[in-house]
This record gives sequence, structure tokens and C-alpha cells, in this order.
Amino acid sequence: MTREATVLIVPGLRDDVPQHWQTLLASRLPRGRAVTPMGRDDLNCLARVEAIEKAAAEIDGPIILVAHSGGVISVLHWVQQTRRVVRGALLATPADFDQPLPIGYPSMESLEDGGWLPVPRNLLPFRSIVAASRNDPLASYGRVATLARLWGSKLVDLGEVGHLNPSSGFGEWPQAEALINELDATVSHCWLKQRLSA
Repeated sequence: MTREATVLIVPGLRDDVPQHWQTLLASRLPRGRAVTPMGRDDLNCLARVEAIEKAAAEIDGPIILVAHSGGVISVLHWVQQTRRVVRGALLATPADFDQPLPIGYPSMESLEDGGWLPVPRNLLPFRSIVAASRNDPLASYGRVATLARLWGSKLVDLGEVGHLNPSSGFGEWPQAEALINELDATVSHCWLKQRLSA
């Protein structure tokens, strides 16, 4: 019998925002937890990776990660050093840290100093879904599609949803739960068989 997974929410660099879909999702899920907020001025990638590891260590059983924006990049760095059991990951609108971000977001220099670069491009060792926006100010659809391919992720085209945050009109994002269920429902040997035949 497959053990029930715990959903671990990994927020972006702006951290825990009250009306963000991740915050609302965490409050609804019976087995939902969130990584402890770091504060939006803390750009230390290692500290964020350690916060994910600490949260994951407190979970008994498999994990489904739900990351947004810079949280996706945190997860990519975390995956390289963890031994935790991960059933799957929903990676929503990853920010493109390899390109200059809009004014008001961290500079390339501050991201480099914080240990974020280079962004990992390794094949992920678990099933993942990348949900991408066609008009995300923090990453072009084409760049995200390329990264999804390198990570071995299924790409889901969300259409024009901006950066999938409150300033883009989200609030609730009901599709998140459907995508989490898709990850949770897929038996791991099916994923492995698909990987071996690719």
C-alpha cells in the first residue's frame, strides 16, 4: 500500500504572502506544510536550502513539493544534496535567474553573491510538473520550456497568467490541487518505466 504524501510548500523569494495561492493551499491541505519563512531580504541560497531540509526532515514519509518562482530554484539546489524521499514536485512559474530580472527584483550580482547561480539543469530524480505562464515578467515561456525539458519535467501551459501571484490576480489557484493529485496518483514504477524507455 502506498503511503500518503505530505505536501511541502516552498515559497519564492518574497516568502509567505497572506493571499498567495501557496499560503491558501497550505491552509486547506490536511497534510500540508510550509517551509519556515526566511524574510524577503535574505538572499542566501544555502540558508533556504537548509530550511527546506529542516522542514523535510520533520515529515514522516514521502513528500510532494510545491514550489513557486525562486522557490523552484531553491528546490533545484536542495535536490543536489538531500537524501529525502520525494514523490514528485509541482514547479510553478520558475523565475529565470540566468537573465536580468525586472526592476524591484534581485540583481544578477546579488543572486550570484547569494549562491543561486548557476541554476541547476540536472535531470530531477522524481516526477515533476513545470507550470509555465505565457506572459511571466520573470521568465519567458521558451526559457521555462527549455528548463523543463532539461529537468525531465512535464510542461503545463497555463496561458497568460503573469507570474501566478496576487499581483497577477491569484489568490486561489484551483489547478494546483489537480496537478498535485496527478503527481500523487502516478505510481513510481510507471514513472521509472517511462524514463527507461525515453
